[in-house]
Amino acid sequence: MASAVPIAYLNSNTSISTPLWLNKGDNTWQMVAATLVGLQSVPGLVILYGSIVKKKWAVNSAFMALYAFAAVLICWVTWAYKMSFGNKLLPLWGKGGVALAQNFLIQQAVLPATTVYYSDGSVQTPMSTPLYPMATMVYFQFVFAAITLILLAGSLLGRMNFMAWMIFVPLWLTFSYTVGAFSIWGGGFLFQWGIMDYSGGYVIHLSSGIAGFTAAYWVGPRLTKDRERFPPNNVLLMLAGAGLLWMGWAGFNGGDPYTANTDSSIAVLNTNICAATSLLVWTVLDVLVFKKPSVIGAVQGMITGLVCITPGAGLVQGWAAIIMGVLSGSIPWFTMMVIHKRWSLLQKVDDTLGVFHTHAVAGTLGGILTGVFAEPVLCSMFLPVVGSKGLVYGGHVGGVQVGKQIVGALFIIGWNVVVTSIICLAIRLVMPLRMSEDQLLIGDDAVHGEEAYALWGDGEKYDSTRHGWYSDAAHTSSLEMATGVTQVV
Repeated sequence: MASAVPIAYLNSNTSISTPLWLNKGDNTWQMVAATLVGLQSVPGLVILYGSIVKKKWAVNSAFMALYAFAAVLICWVTWAYKMSFGNKLLPLWGKGGVALAQNFLIQQAVLPATTVYYSDGSVQTPMSTPLYPMATMVYFQFVFAAITLILLAGSLLGRMNFMAWMIFVPLWLTFSYTVGAFSIWGGGFLFQWGIMDYSGGYVIHLSSGIAGFTAAYWVGPRLTKDRERFPPNNVLLMLAGAGLLWMGWAGFNGGDPYTANTDSSIAVLNTNICAATSLLVWTVLDVLVFKKPSVIGAVQGMITGLVCITPGAGLVQGWAAIIMGVLSGSIPWFTMMVIHKRWSLLQKVDDTLGVFHTHAVAGTLGGILTGVFAEPVLCSMFLPVVGSKGLVYGGHVGGVQVGKQIVGALFIIGWNVVVTSIICLAIRLVMPLRMSEDQLLIGDDAVHGEEAYALWGDGEKYDSTRHGWYSDAAHTSSLEMATGVTQVV
């Protein structure tokens, strides 16, 4: 009797591709979540950055994001993944290594350094053993690393030397991001101490906000006229990019339990509640103070809400998410609209998109509020530390947790200020961090030889070699080209 299996598949290793430990639902969700986070960057932040800046910087800003996404991936699989989630080298760093070998990628995912040593002497080895392969884990963690560099870029738009950015990305990933990731998520000393960071309030947002602000100081400001007037070149596309960022956050926070469970669902719901609340509060404040509802302000409020809920997305109840949204829509608004205008240091540093306020302030706020509102039952679904609870539920234990959250934030702030400064100073020995004055005046055309829009007539003479594909001498309209009929004027 002939085999029912096609000859081409008779010798396939189907048992290896679907091992007993593989949970197809978890694997599917984790890859979908990773893709959603990737879409936040490409095309989300590519579109947002390219639209929220002046027309002359649209290409450069979008390209900074696109380049970082690609560069981080190659560095990630070559050495940085294992520095972040591999075996322990130092209390704050993993041993670097290649994450490309077949035998490594097809085995069950595990974060080896997340062995938990409890105070009673018991050991849980390791804490995290998801039911999908290492290839899924490597990709999922990559998209988080990539978006961190892209968020950081928001502080540097409109003047950083692109060649310097090309060097900055792998250096900062290696010496800053990997330290925060291993220390808090990968089994390092802050992980063992019990810091709560559900999905990156500290690892991603606080680090990108502080590093972006620090790098902006060393790179220097934009041209004075660009700082004084820097209107978006396309508000509608900016909203499209912001929408991709918001919807992609379902993967950002929903994927961090490393499984498709009930805590993942709570995290997604809380994320949207906080973001919506924050957007509304920011808009109301704009109306009350400036008498106009600002679209850019609404986007800023949305972002601060998403950032604030991130460290506690699956650890707090829905009512707490609303409170966090109210605070994330008001405190960063106050630091940006009031304190920024009164504090000379903030004015001196040209943080193009206000990443310090939207990510560093909101990320710190979210981390501390997580220590206040973390609910014990939800904590037991996620955290490796026995008896974790927030201040609202825990009295002394909760107070200690708030203290831990503050210490964790201070570590991330201090490390990023120092390491980012060293990286910028090292690059400055080789090349300028800031573009030349001519490039700053002209923009994309001088830096890349490309412009965002195929438009001409903005105060310049028609040039057939730049503004059209047909001969200037012919003066032929597009309708004439299409129909062959010469119009009479």
